[in-house]
Amino acid sequence: MSDLQRCEIRPGRLVEWTLHPASVDAARALPDDTRPPAYVQESHIRTARTVREDGLFVPTWLGTAFDIPGQVELDVLQGALEAWMLRHETLRSGFRWAGDEMRRFTLDAGAVALHREDIGEFADAVTLTRYLQDRFDVAADALTWPNFLFTAVVRDDGASVYMAFDHSNVDAYSIHRITGEIHELYAAGLDGRVVVPEPVASYVDFCADERSDADRIDDTHQVVGRWREFIARCDGKLPNFPVDLGLDPEGPLPEQKFVQEMLVDAADAAAFDAYCRPYGGSLVGVVAAVALAAREISGLSVYRTVVPFHTRVKSRWADSVGWYVGGAPVEIPVERAVDFDAALELVRAALRDTRALSRMPLARVLRLLGADFRPTSPDLYSILSYVDSRGLPGAGRWQELKAYGLIRVSYGDQVCAWVTRVPEGLQFACRLPDTPVADKNMRRCAELLRARIVAVARETGTVAVGAPARQA
Repeated sequence: MSDLQRCEIRPGRLVEWTLHPASVDAARALPDDTRPPAYVQESHIRTARTVREDGLFVPTWLGTAFDIPGQVELDVLQGALEAWMLRHETLRSGFRWAGDEMRRFTLDAGAVALHREDIGEFADAVTLTRYLQDRFDVAADALTWPNFLFTAVVRDDGASVYMAFDHSNVDAYSIHRITGEIHELYAAGLDGRVVVPEPVASYVDFCADERSDADRIDDTHQVVGRWREFIARCDGKLPNFPVDLGLDPEGPLPEQKFVQEMLVDAADAAAFDAYCRPYGGSLVGVVAAVALAAREISGLSVYRTVVPFHTRVKSRWADSVGWYVGGAPVEIPVERAVDFDAALELVRAALRDTRALSRMPLARVLRLLGADFRPTSPDLYSILSYVDSRGLPGAGRWQELKAYGLIRVSYGDQVCAWVTRVPEGLQFACRLPDTPVADKNMRRCAELLRARIVAVARETGTVAVGAPARQA
């Protein structure tokens, strides 16, 4: 995970692909699609609209970057991009407003085409990086459609592809898959082969199914009750990261900064995972280590956070692009953790107790709670995410291809942290308020997390066995 400023952008000739104007015109005349938005999509877009109405433009796109070595055939690359896009229905589906109601529309696959434009040469990497970020901010905006942009920076020895999407269409797991899929389609195009991939289930269908299930519950449901109790123990709010962030409660929404570093190498990551496996694996270990770090920094007795879990609970969603994420409220009584093993036990019990809650969209729960959660920030709460990405197609070539998942860093008063298992080890990435206090405390948290992982890994001398988990 990275931002544009850290993904080794090099000068070259910039080419852009947008949805063809004829496809956009066709979308305007479409009737409503009866499949509703997912609750997470609706919450995301409504939050963006509220923040915009408050006078602040907060880009929230996600993206990916990767290289294609050798002289690049742009027609073949365009064919690969179109073929990939057509596999995933959410990318040709958008929303429009009817009063205060969001209504979906969806283009038929046959109406979709990409339009290519040669933007020109960029001799300076800084200028090119700034241009790309500004373009993505506009083209992948939550409140417009289409809300994605594909680009390539072409050079004699190859090209670097940069793609951005509004978050309503993708999650981290989705963007981690793109490099391998585009490379497969591009290689087939060069060879004149036609790739006939397995059918991919539609995220738009998932949205309808999930929403139908969510709408069956009312405010007496046990999931709603659990969230009600959790929020009450968080002083009536969803939790931020429990260290001092140097925020002015009366001040404007602060700018954010991005921190990214490798925590440990592959050997230490494997040993840490082996140690944690009896308790549930590296996810449990990471949450336990962060909870102890927060205790050391803040002296807290209970660590509260929201842990994201994927909602691809059926195998047919495994290869689908979409925002398949729900959050589980987690409380760890760290005052009872006399050592790391005790912390692992507490985290295992907490995650086992609450993981199922992540399958009910939080936006639906908040609506049923009847509380006034008028969003003033694009992030409703702090997250701590763990993803094991080693089993994804092409992961072994990510370093060679300079492949990155991209995060837009703009404004926000929450801390969002991602710990990712990659073939080279464990990476820590964090988006946080740009204050000296937040920077000091989150860097301290990362240092304590690393120290804990190293201590566990090197005391045990164990090695990993078996295949990696796909995602937690």
